[in-house]
Amino acid sequence: MKSRLLLAISVGIWGGAAAQTNSAPAPRQDPRIGLRAGWFNAGTANWNMRLVSTTPPSPQFINRDTAGDFRFINSDMSFRGNYVIQGNFNGVQIWDISNPKIPKLYKAFVCPGSQSDVSVYRNFLFVSGEALNGRSDCGTQGVTDTVSHDRLRGIRIFDATDLSNPVRITDVQTCRGSHTHTVVTSPTDTDNVYIYVSGSAPVRSPNELAGCTIGQPDSNPATALFRIEVIQVPLAHPEQAHIVSSPRIFHDLTEAPTHPAAPQDLAEAKRRADSARAVGGFTAVIKGTRDTTDIILGPGFLHFRLDSIVKARGGTGTPTAEDTATLRANAQQIVDLIVQGPPRPPGTPRPGPTQCHDITVYPAIGLAGGACGGYGLLLDIRDVANPTRVGAVADSNFSFWHSATFNNDGSKILFTDEWGGGLQPRCRVTDKPEWGADAIFTLSGSTMDFKSYYKLPVAQTSFENCVAHNGTLIPVPGRDIMAQGWYQGGVSVFDWTDPAHPKEIAFFDRGPMDSTKLLGAGSWSAYWYNGYIISSEIARGLDIFELTPNALLTQNEIDAAKLIHFDYLNAQDQQQLVWPASFVVARAYLDQLARSKGLPVLRINATRDALTRAERTTGQARADALTQLAARLNTDAQTSTDQPKVRMLIGAITGLNK
Repeated sequence: MKSRLLLAISVGIWGGAAAQTNSAPAPRQDPRIGLRAGWFNAGTANWNMRLVSTTPPSPQFINRDTAGDFRFINSDMSFRGNYVIQGNFNGVQIWDISNPKIPKLYKAFVCPGSQSDVSVYRNFLFVSGEALNGRSDCGTQGVTDTVSHDRLRGIRIFDATDLSNPVRITDVQTCRGSHTHTVVTSPTDTDNVYIYVSGSAPVRSPNELAGCTIGQPDSNPATALFRIEVIQVPLAHPEQAHIVSSPRIFHDLTEAPTHPAAPQDLAEAKRRADSARAVGGFTAVIKGTRDTTDIILGPGFLHFRLDSIVKARGGTGTPTAEDTATLRANAQQIVDLIVQGPPRPPGTPRPGPTQCHDITVYPAIGLAGGACGGYGLLLDIRDVANPTRVGAVADSNFSFWHSATFNNDGSKILFTDEWGGGLQPRCRVTDKPEWGADAIFTLSGSTMDFKSYYKLPVAQTSFENCVAHNGTLIPVPGRDIMAQGWYQGGVSVFDWTDPAHPKEIAFFDRGPMDSTKLLGAGSWSAYWYNGYIISSEIARGLDIFELTPNALLTQNEIDAAKLIHFDYLNAQDQQQLVWPASFVVARAYLDQLARSKGLPVLRINATRDALTRAERTTGQARADALTQLAARLNTDAQTSTDQPKVRMLIGAITGLNK
């Protein structure tokens, strides 16, 4: 949690048990090591996947300052039809990927709001906003007042029937804004769609939005902390969208243990803070349970507090020297209050998280995974408007629980750890492999049992921000395979079918943006969508990849994955994968049995031949051939070393007869 606090205070917004770590070895001389640095001309490396196209951002979304840093960055994505809707801290870009080799910009509209998390549902487009300078009219002039009714912190709702011209319907304002959000549907309520809002910005003044207060729930039942917001959007009247509940899913959690900062990070933070102090900069320290970290207070933090001091004395205009001195004298106390919370009796544990970073819902199984600061939560969402916590796990190797993914049958859940807040190098050779990684759990009812970690298996340089980030399942039947973005660690594709032994099976990576300093870039998210892996590259635009057949993933398995077609996709709203009856699905299972040696080679070859013969026939002849093959495999299953997979193969063959 502390890394997110450091990031929030520095930039002035709120956002941002050990076990064996397993990964398959990449090629002997890993080509990701030593790649040439560059913006659009960096060196690249790939294994078992190829780059189909890379498209730079549209001109109004490229904004580099004199130091070479980006003011606006690409963020997350959603998909509808042949379009990619890509969020950006400066608005939204919509790409036409009808031809994946040549994506075309379909629409770009500037609407600052940080971080513009996006989702779609039918003809609606939803966009998150939490920045203090975000405006309800999407204006670029920002908001300078501490209290302003022009400020947008919440969910923007657009009619996107025509994606080339989204039309604003309404905004739903929330007390802490929306860092991320999740669209949720209910099988028992088809008249509405719901949105779970994860807000992580400071609580607004009640003078700006009525009802926004802070405090502990026991002393202030109306506090805007320790809750999420649930928005109901009536499909027939979306202009009536409103908050219907604010579930306190963290109400009795205490602070979870975490690991200390890496020694080199503590030393670097102190060096930077000392330099800032030497020229009159504002600094403070974060006093954690494991270490104390120096921070530099950023311009957003300073502006907001100075504006408050001016208004508190009844003044207007530019802060005076006395106002600045007042802030300097009280800065550490303000930071302590933000980090530690209000005073509490001696021996009383610190409260746990006050918000989630991201929530992934899986309506087909009635569950959601909440990545919530210091905890991974399991939520019952059968009553969509009133989710309840049914499970929680903590891990001292995790710093900031960031996102969640279920496997398709709901027997596992994977959480990511955004150690360092996403803007720091956390894949260095000196970084522990269980820090900034994925944690994989098996699910039994509401019980989550830890099995292993997965982390990018090759070190990155100190000039590359790198840590576990967003990904989705790749719909290969019979296996749990995921594509995942690791910022400047690139894209990693890994198999976690065996939750105790995940292994990498493909990757793509670029060299750092700069060979002398750290500039933020890399894959924010990597999502499988209708046959391709789409990656939102923070600084470089949009990447599209295709998997290539290899010993770890056959052409039959890739072709079977391509049978799954989405009309739309929001990664945090998992749709259950159901494969159509197909010979290629049966062959995919057969390839997996060959790889695992679940059947003797002679039986594998004989089954392949039998499938080929059956496919060449029709009618009753095909039905008889498939029935005979299924009967023989039932006999084979009794001596197989991989009986569950043989049963999957039998099911696929039987399905061809229906």
